[in-house]
Amino acid sequence: MNILEVFEGYNPEIISRPYVIAEAGVNHEGDIEIAKRLIDEAARGGAHAIKFQTYKAETLASKDSPYYWDLEKEPSKNQFDLFKKFDKFWKKEYELLKMECDKRGIEFMSTPFDTEAADFLNDLMPVFKISSSDITNFPFIKYMCAFGKPILLSTGASDLPEIQEAVDLIRSRGNKLCLLHCVLNYPTLDENANLGMILDQRRRFPETVPGYSDHTMPGTMETLKIASLLGAVILEKHFTHDKALPGNDHYHAMDMDDLKFFFKDMERAFTLIGEFNKKALESEASAIRNARRSLVAKKKIPAGNTIGMDSLTWKRPASGISPKHIDEVIGKKALLDIEEDAILKWEMIEK
Repeated sequence: MNILEVFEGYNPEIISRPYVIAEAGVNHEGDIEIAKRLIDEAARGGAHAIKFQTYKAETLASKDSPYYWDLEKEPSKNQFDLFKKFDKFWKKEYELLKMECDKRGIEFMSTPFDTEAADFLNDLMPVFKISSSDITNFPFIKYMCAFGKPILLSTGASDLPEIQEAVDLIRSRGNKLCLLHCVLNYPTLDENANLGMILDQRRRFPETVPGYSDHTMPGTMETLKIASLLGAVILEKHFTHDKALPGNDHYHAMDMDDLKFFFKDMERAFTLIGEFNKKALESEASAIRNARRSLVAKKKIPAGNTIGMDSLTWKRPASGISPKHIDEVIGKKALLDIEEDAILKWEMIEK
């Protein structure tokens, strides 16, 4: 499954197996070998794509840019200083990582944070991701829409009018769009996840593909599972090779084992979900025969007597005339003696 197939095949009337993006971000910390390891482990974990983040601190944040994360996990108090630690990769490095993804059979993506990054990333990936932080950055949104590719837009920290404006802008450019429900807390506490907002976004923006970008602690991966069952088709979660590493996005990220557990758990969930078109199953044939009821003689009905309501009841099994045909039986004559507790058959009564 690739991301373009997800957009083409989206059906709002069913729950689909999710397309999962391992958000590596800058958890490579500027080391190309670690970045390759992240690709390898994301692929082995079952992710459909791995996504990085492409920026230069100088074009992303002013030198006076306050933090908005948990200082106990990431001690940097300034965005510029944090971003400067991890902005070492550029065009050459991402071309190498794209080739590595191709070898591993996993789609390459990276979120651009400036127009120069968007220009060279356009040749490397099938879609563009716009972070929650850029949902009001209309000139940048227009720039990325001009490439004509589907857009993944995170909606963290946004109210409905802001989302509507961004949706209208992107749709006016003709781009397909996935809205990723998101909460901009790092990490997001379970009580702040508000997965029900996925349903609201699906209802208000039915022309978009629903998704979810997760910042909760991985735990049992229940958050992603619930998001999928609420209809999120594209899932994104931070990814690391070592959750014990300090700082940045390691502390709230999933790893390869979390991914494997998630897909195994989802397989069981979809086994339970089964068919989407209601019908009786072959496995229920015995129940149909034996648990449903037939019309039964409440008392003996002599041959030639007219069958009345007072002569009938209904009991299991369903080997005789169904109770749904009772109006066709009442008023007819018995063709033979029908003993008490006998299951009525059509050949016992006049046609």
